[in-house]
Amino acid sequence: MRTGAIDTLVALLDVLCPMHLILDAMGRITHAGPTAAKVLDSKALTGRDFFDLFEVRRPRLDPGVPGLCAVAGRRLHFVLRGPAETELKGVAVPLPEDRALGPPGGVIVDLSFGIGVIDAVGRHDLRSADFAVTDLAVEMLYLAEAKAVVTDAWQTLNQRLQGAKAVAEQEAYTDTLTGLLNRRALDPVMRRLIAGGQEFALMHLDLDYFKSVNDTLGHAAGDHVLRRVAQILLEETRDGDTVIRTGGDEFVLIFAERTSEAELSRLTGRLIRRLEAPIAFNGEVARISGSIGTTRSSSYATPRLAVMMDDADLALYAAKQAGRGRHVAFTSALRDAVEMRSVGAVPPV
Repeated sequence: MRTGAIDTLVALLDVLCPMHLILDAMGRITHAGPTAAKVLDSKALTGRDFFDLFEVRRPRLDPGVPGLCAVAGRRLHFVLRGPAETELKGVAVPLPEDRALGPPGGVIVDLSFGIGVIDAVGRHDLRSADFAVTDLAVEMLYLAEAKAVVTDAWQTLNQRLQGAKAVAEQEAYTDTLTGLLNRRALDPVMRRLIAGGQEFALMHLDLDYFKSVNDTLGHAAGDHVLRRVAQILLEETRDGDTVIRTGGDEFVLIFAERTSEAELSRLTGRLIRRLEAPIAFNGEVARISGSIGTTRSSSYATPRLAVMMDDADLALYAAKQAGRGRHVAFTSALRDAVEMRSVGAVPPV
């Protein structure tokens, strides 16, 4: 046996076909290419039975090496036995009987992952150096790496865009002076509650005597008062409630699942008492109060924002007319009174 020729063959195969295996006539592995050894994850491959490690799925073969030799040059489909059952393609080439290139009656089997190379790379921790430089798998690896880079960059960009969108939306719905939500936020909040069938109460609050604060102490004092009012409203509400500055000295508060008359009465009482407390500013004292009108979604067969806002406004107007610094809950009698005034009728005593 010409050992030098065999050594040369093996060295060539390791470079040109790093996924090859050399079998003897009994199907025992006598040599494994570097990548095949890595995939099989064994340092003691020599002497292992090829058919213990691999199952030939297609075509149907006679048992053992003679079956492989009978289909020499044809495409073979193998499965690497084990939990993952890695699929491979391959080709078998018989060795000469004169032992010039290996064990007599043996066969060289060259393997490839085919289109499953991407999964195999991750499963077996392979690199481009594990493949022949002419193997298309190397190109697929480059493409996969490029795709991963592009995907990561896209995900990063998308996250930044989503973050910027969230910030922009937050800014669009935020009152810059008080940090509360602004008028734009009222519609989506109401639509969400109405669509969810959730009961809620709507409160319209208007500050009393706020104009005199601006007139006597200046707009800086007025801004200070508005920020203090916002702080009070946030302190008196819960996480699930919504506080909106709709403009000027007007605020809308929405209370989800907090709709009983008794609870609203207690809440409005606390708010009015706190709003009547003097507010210090640059050595001066600003004094305001609050008038409040409320309505509840349960009072309507189909709650609508425009109708509820009109009714809360009517209740707020009634609170102002009754002397300010008080709360009035909407009733149908308020609407009837407005309609009767509009036609010049006098409501019954």
